[in-house]
Amino acid sequence: MDLPARRIAHLDMDAFYASVDLLRYPELRGQPVVIGGRRAQQPVLAADGVRRFARLRDYVGRGVITTSTYEARALGVFSGMGTMKAAKLAPEAYLLPVDFDAYRRYSRLFKAAVATIAPQIEDRGIDEIYIDLSDHAEDSLILARRIKEAVRAATGLSCSIGITPNKLLSKICSDLDKPDGITILSLADVPSRIWPLPVKKINGIGPKASAKLAALDIATIGELAAADPALLQTHFGLSYAQWLLEAASGIDHRPLSTCFEPKSISRETTFEKDLHPRQDRAALSAIFTELCTRVAGDLQREGYRGRKIGIKLRYDDFQTVTRDASLPLATDDPREIRRVAGECLRRVPLEKKLRLLGVRVSALQSAGEEPPTPPGVQAELPL
Repeated sequence: MDLPARRIAHLDMDAFYASVDLLRYPELRGQPVVIGGRRAQQPVLAADGVRRFARLRDYVGRGVITTSTYEARALGVFSGMGTMKAAKLAPEAYLLPVDFDAYRRYSRLFKAAVATIAPQIEDRGIDEIYIDLSDHAEDSLILARRIKEAVRAATGLSCSIGITPNKLLSKICSDLDKPDGITILSLADVPSRIWPLPVKKINGIGPKASAKLAALDIATIGELAAADPALLQTHFGLSYAQWLLEAASGIDHRPLSTCFEPKSISRETTFEKDLHPRQDRAALSAIFTELCTRVAGDLQREGYRGRKIGIKLRYDDFQTVTRDASLPLATDDPREIRRVAGECLRRVPLEKKLRLLGVRVSALQSAGEEPPTPPGVQAELPL
């Protein structure tokens, strides 16, 4: 008996963080706008009633770009780029600070809107989801339009959707007609639409694998599909070589994981300037407490508690160390997280300046599975 045809959609919100901010600042629509930078200033309402926005050219300090509008991307500014480098490429771009509370709120709104039409959803992050449309009788194009209209009605934002027989192809296709696009492909369309694309378009082929493939004169997905299996196995190993060939042919049997559970919840910050554990003790202590408080708030909002508390430090020489400790009972209490994270901090050398500080809670479970840990006693901590 033939198995029913799969229809998997990948929905990706368009320039999500920037688009959320543009809802508040519509006067910036159509302009190059960059989100990020630890010292980015909030817009100021001037005496004439006109909002004044910071420009990227005026930014001084460490930090990275979180996202950018399509107009800024046309100038070469993309997420993950250093803020100072971005300022050289697009000095006149407007600069806004990140607002993760707003982004999470709109993330919940768009996912809830999609669920009213197609509830079989795999959550892949704040701005993207997979949707199983296999059991829907409607035409794929009609379904995609309905979903996009529901998202826009709930949020005022646009999204792009790819619909194909599997997750791998749908992920590629949602990016082919951005912004506000719909791309629908079958396996028969793979040679004409997918094979001409660069290999990096396949989710799972990162920069290192792309470079190794380029050294083998394999630049496109089509060239990868036609590659000698023995050659790939020699350079990538049997398992990854087999996956490369299947992916290049558009083969992906992975099911949707509709009951996604996070493995950990964390917060970290990269400092504008390196801080010394002794000389900058007060500043570091305040940052450390704030990180613990924000992680606890994330846990409480998501309905989780965790039994393992960890810290992450990056020194000024870029050496990174981590430490963690386990609890007998799971917690979402900020004081308990602060106490245990402080104990972890005592187990690392604190002679060198610090570039980054992070706090993580893992071994998560639903908040309803056991009673909360009693609030910890405030203890003297190393920061």
